[in-house]
Order: sequence, then structure tokens, then C-alpha cells
Amino acid sequence: MGTSSPDFIAFVMELLEPISAIEAGKFFGGYGIKSQSVQFAMIMGNTLYFVVNDNTRPEYEEAGSKPFSYQTKKGERFVKRYYQVPPELLEDQDELLIWAKESIGIAKATSKKKPGLK
Repeated sequence: MGTSSPDFIAFVMELLEPISAIEAGKFFGGYGIKSQSVQFAMIMGNTLYFVVNDNTRPEYEEAGSKPFSYQTKKGERFVKRYYQVPPELLEDQDELLIWAKESIGIAKATSKKKPGLK
């Protein structure tokens, strides 16, 4: 997986800057990216992943993207909630922002509310 490059994190955050209330912080060996306190993306190594759902996952798969995965003693585990952002989107900010906003909507709709919080 490797360590996330500070330059790559800064690059991604700059691309996402037009979306209000974006913040990044350390997250399980990488960086989580949140909008209004809801995580919708993560950077692991130098790969950006967005939250997907059953409706958007095929779009990522058609673009050749794979789900986030990691190794355990029992083999590779796949996290199908997060899919790699197609690399060409990192060269097209307008399109990246469309996919990011879609991911934010999914993350907000599926985020687990903490008990006692409204």
C-alpha cells in the first residue's frame, strides 16, 4: 500500500477545494476526506478512493476501477464501499467534482448516525 505522499494529498485537496467544508485527516494508515464531517473519500498510498453504492459501482467498474483491498493472514479483503477513482479524473477537475459530489451524497445517505446525536 505504501505511505501517502504529502504532495499527492495536497494535489487531491486542491482539486476538491471548490466543494465547501472539505477536510482531511489521518485514517487507518492513509487519509480520510470528509465533507461536513461525513467521510466520502480516502487516500491510501497514492490512490484516491470514493464511496460508492450499488447504483454507482458499475460506473467505476466500467472505468477499470477496483475496490479498496488489503491483505490479512487469511488473504485479500475487499472493501466494496470504496472504489478507486479512475486516474483520468485527476486530470479533469470538473468531472472529478461531479463524481465527488455524487460520493458525498451517498456517504451522507448511508452514514451511520451515532446514538444520541441528531
